[in-house]
Amino acid sequence: MQLIDAHAHIFPDALAAKASVSVGNWYNILPHTEATTHNLLEHERVAGVSKCLVCSPALKPHNVPTINTYISTECQQHKEFVGFGTMHRDFEDYEEELDRVVSLGLKGIKFHHDMQGFYIDDPKMFPIYRAIANRNLAMLLHMGDSRLDFSAPERLAIIAQQFPNLTIIGAHFGGYRRWDEVMAIPTFDNVYFDTSSSLAFIDVEKARALIEKFGTDHFFWGSDFPMWSPAEEWQRFLALGFDDETNQKIGYKNFARVVLGKEL
Repeated sequence: MQLIDAHAHIFPDALAAKASVSVGNWYNILPHTEATTHNLLEHERVAGVSKCLVCSPALKPHNVPTINTYISTECQQHKEFVGFGTMHRDFEDYEEELDRVVSLGLKGIKFHHDMQGFYIDDPKMFPIYRAIANRNLAMLLHMGDSRLDFSAPERLAIIAQQFPNLTIIGAHFGGYRRWDEVMAIPTFDNVYFDTSSSLAFIDVEKARALIEKFGTDHFFWGSDFPMWSPAEEWQRFLALGFDDETNQKIGYKNFARVVLGKEL
């Protein structure tokens, strides 16, 4: 069975240890390992993953170009990587930088609104979302946090309706630890979800109910490396008890079709 990990993070070696611990501290969870390229490649190999989405959100506007260049460089050096760039609400030359994202071969944009400190449905974001959609880039959003409201599931529904041509991926089953709220939002043709950083906490019945509500064609499997081991996360997903065809769709085919544009 082919696998694509739809959610993984990498940082330059000099920053990886500090950055990984910092992210872990945000969630009060000890990360599985450090988010170096070497560690990611080794863990994905063990899990049987052939490709993985790599990203790193910019917490400050001035970090946007540097991160986009870094992700692109890593993708050029490692054929296993599919890169998503980043953007920030307060980055002024977003049109020019998004053009550069396309030229760098990146496939989408990653936001972590909680860490970046702005609401998903902040009107100041709307021109940026429109610019992302106009370039046929996908958009990966960190979703949900019981302590904050920046990425509440209902805010996802607002932008999904506002931007029907924008491919939106809601991480963490659409709302980390807010899955009852996710169940309450409508379905949208342009909204997809990944399973990352959820399978250790969500019960099997609720996970299956979410997948069945929004559709097996609208989910991607992801590990959220370095927080979790890809091999262990895939086993957690298999424990949901779907058939082989569904496992292959969520583990590989859906991402290949939606993000990579490959009809399988």
